[in-house]
Amino acid sequence: MLLYLRLAWRNIWRHRRRTVIIVLAMGLSLAFMMFYDGLMDGFNRAIAGNAVRVLGGNVQVHAEGYREKMDSNPLLPLQNDSSVVKAALAQPGVTAASRRIQTGGLVTNREGAFPLNVIGIEASVEAPVSLIAEHIEEGRWLADDDQDAVLIGRGLADALAVSVGDRITVVGSDVNKQNRQRAMTVIGIYDIGLPSFEKGAVYISLAEAQSLFNLRGQSTEVQVTLDKVGAESQVVAALSSSLSGYEVESWEQNYPELGNAIGQKTAVMDIFSVVIVMIAGIGILNLLLMAVYERTREIGLLGAMGFKPRQIAITFIMEGAMIGVVGAIAGILMGLLLNGSMGQVGMDYSQFAGVTEYMALISGKVYPTLGLDKIGDRAAVVVVIAMLAALIPAVIASRREPSDVLRHV
Repeated sequence: MLLYLRLAWRNIWRHRRRTVIIVLAMGLSLAFMMFYDGLMDGFNRAIAGNAVRVLGGNVQVHAEGYREKMDSNPLLPLQNDSSVVKAALAQPGVTAASRRIQTGGLVTNREGAFPLNVIGIEASVEAPVSLIAEHIEEGRWLADDDQDAVLIGRGLADALAVSVGDRITVVGSDVNKQNRQRAMTVIGIYDIGLPSFEKGAVYISLAEAQSLFNLRGQSTEVQVTLDKVGAESQVVAALSSSLSGYEVESWEQNYPELGNAIGQKTAVMDIFSVVIVMIAGIGILNLLLMAVYERTREIGLLGAMGFKPRQIAITFIMEGAMIGVVGAIAGILMGLLLNGSMGQVGMDYSQFAGVTEYMALISGKVYPTLGLDKIGDRAAVVVVIAMLAALIPAVIASRREPSDVLRHV
């Protein structure tokens, strides 16, 4: 095997210009795949990072049995929610932990009735980490002591034809399944560019929710916000082991449709990136085929020296593998340089915020990562494609008769 490697390494550098062209083709393909991976990772982090700031934190803690009944929006109070908050804040990477009450309800006025989620929040705790708090279009954010005050989205405000200062009726069921309703004043309207979400939730103070739903001093969930998306599993594991009698889940478990959408988009683009390398592989095939014809006499000489057809084929395949390895190394270096520079500068996608709903979650610039999460698979694909591209020339070379090719001019 060492002999094959030495022959292959010598042969790929005998024609430096041809080898450099192939290596650049493979390297640029891998570099662009790394850039794409880094950009998609930056997109996903921007979307998921802002999504969890809207949906309710990276991690949610509920009372035991919540998952089984969640479709009916149960009001299951947490036992000793203050200890849950304390345990969450003790975890590394946690920036905030706040208590909430969330259940299904209605809002009504003369324009009609709309089913949605009624969410009671600790306004002062959530203000620094809430995307909604950053996008108050009219009026103001909630205060902890607000009574008979509600914060609504622009989509719902348009549907109800209301503005700040108008009154709407909030209807829901309390912890004893008794209908409760209260007329409230719209004190703020937020606009995050997601009309479907804005129609699906209204916010009131936690104190108001405790009074409305007969949950004096209690809450039904604790939302935990982390400083970055992707560290949820460690926090979930730590809280699950330190807290008993609670259900601790990440946003991916509580909002699987968002995780599925991101995963499907990534899978589709993974296929696209492999196609890019295959196109580069066609170029390698062409160059290696030319190498076979250029080295006709050399192939005959190898046969005359006693090399078997299988050994000649292996030599060419090893050449393809080595070109793939060199191309992969060059691609990784180029990809790191490209992603490192773009990660510092960022790419402004704010002008595309209205293209689709989920793009509205990208506020400002997207910062690509280094794209190293899949680098092993990507580099392996490059090497395999190079070896496959060398397979046909290897078979052609191995089938040539030494006596015929030695007479080749």
